[in-house]
Amino acid sequence: MAKITVQDTSVSIISSNEKDYISLTDIAKYKSDEPNTVIGNWMRNRNTIEYLGVWESLYNPNFNPTEFEGFKKNAGLNAFTLSPQKWINATNAIGIISKAGRYGGTYAHKDIAFKFASWISVEFELYIVKEFQRLKQEQQELLGWTAKRELSKINYHIHTDAIKQKLIPTELTQQQISHIYANEADVLNVALFGMTAKQWREANQELKGNIRDYATINELICLSNMENLNALFISDEMPQAERLKRLNKIAIQQMKVLENSKERKLLK
Repeated sequence: MAKITVQDTSVSIISSNEKDYISLTDIAKYKSDEPNTVIGNWMRNRNTIEYLGVWESLYNPNFNPTEFEGFKKNAGLNAFTLSPQKWINATNAIGIISKAGRYGGTYAHKDIAFKFASWISVEFELYIVKEFQRLKQEQQELLGWTAKRELSKINYHIHTDAIKQKLIPTELTQQQISHIYANEADVLNVALFGMTAKQWREANQELKGNIRDYATINELICLSNMENLNALFISDEMPQAERLKRLNKIAIQQMKVLENSKERKLLK
């Protein structure tokens, strides 16, 4: 479950069948302390029923059009009432769902929820669309960062395997092995970030984690590529100084493409 705040109103968002459903109950609270009454008044409106019917016809192969026609015929009559549960049960609707329990209430597919929000207030509709789009963008950015972070971790294992095969004599102590790992990690750090892990920690003592935890998505993409290339350079027994110089040139080229930036300078 996710939440957005729209004009001081907290609105819940859930996922059902990989689709986003927004709480009509929360939206209705913007207008009244009796959200069920607000939703009921909206649903008995003929325009609302026609919209729901068209939406279900487009996206729901099991929709019951006969019951829909009956509701549409009676819409607008003084005695006519229609609750979300009655609509769902009679028409096999999927655009609106009712949930019980702690996070209970009436939820609707985002298309329908935005329509309901416009009925509540045009201004509220514009704000909820804006906040919903912001939420989805943040989720996509987080997903991308996580994927690149995991890719970087996988390539790190490939990288360290190459070091074991080419750089670590069998007679080295564990301390010496760790030292070689640190040097190779710093080859990439210096090539991309311009500093070693130790230098970063000394310059950022107030921060937790390490230099790579604060890398941008573009930097993680570049780092992932560099780790693969460095593993190949190690397999070719290329000296560390030459690898560092070549990796720095590659980092500059890739970051220019990714960020169109000329701020990084070649290592001398």
